[in-house]
Amino acid sequence: MPIDPLQVLRAAQRPMPAVPSAAALGTLLIAGATGALGNELVRRLAGSHRYAHTRVLAREPMRDGLRGVETVLVPTTSSALESSSKAMPIAEWPRVSADTAIVAFDPPRLYHDRERALWLPDPAQLPDLARWLHACGVTTLVIVQPHAQGGMPEALKRGLASLDEQAVVALGFARVILLRSAQKPTALKHANTGEKLAAWMLSITRLMVPSSEQPVRASKVAELVDVALVLAPLGVHIAAPELVWRASQGDLRSVARSWLGA
Repeated sequence: MPIDPLQVLRAAQRPMPAVPSAAALGTLLIAGATGALGNELVRRLAGSHRYAHTRVLAREPMRDGLRGVETVLVPTTSSALESSSKAMPIAEWPRVSADTAIVAFDPPRLYHDRERALWLPDPAQLPDLARWLHACGVTTLVIVQPHAQGGMPEALKRGLASLDEQAVVALGFARVILLRSAQKPTALKHANTGEKLAAWMLSITRLMVPSSEQPVRASKVAELVDVALVLAPLGVHIAAPELVWRASQGDLRSVARSWLGA
């Protein structure tokens, strides 16, 4: 079908849609962009270009390949007595400008070389990491906290489950969004046939875990994080495992609105 040159000229003269300014979008920082969840967070949040800039913490130098995504190398310390370097304490890290931060704890997949170069926080580092993020100017903090299937008491699912989480909230972030997602059981290595037989006999207990405690696909968790960042008002918002699972089963936005009161 031939194209009319006049239509091409008219299309070129049409005004471009307004693009939000960089100041309005702010800067996103992701700590723990590894595993299936970290990959989905980067793909959805950085790929949507809703944020003017995205920074990802890395422990090894990397060549930035995505537009608008920058890797921030975690500083290391080394001494003459040590042949290898180790990570510098988080309290001594130089400040990095950011408005929104996401902390995830999904371990890297061994067959992804890129993920092995990224920095993965340890759950015990959460308070120190949160203090550093708060000093960097972060006002919205999202924490995707995994837990063992059926291993969390009901009283702790919808509230602050540890002193570390209480310390994070006490720092004074404008918004804290905490998602509790059941983690997939890790494959255990057994030394002998007896251990394999015992593990097989005990595997029936996995069927006793309610469906709402089952792991949720990483893409659905990332989508819930994305929606929560848009809808969440000021304050602390905690998503219990049942809510995360329910959001993955149907109308995610409707579940998120009910949870966040939006």
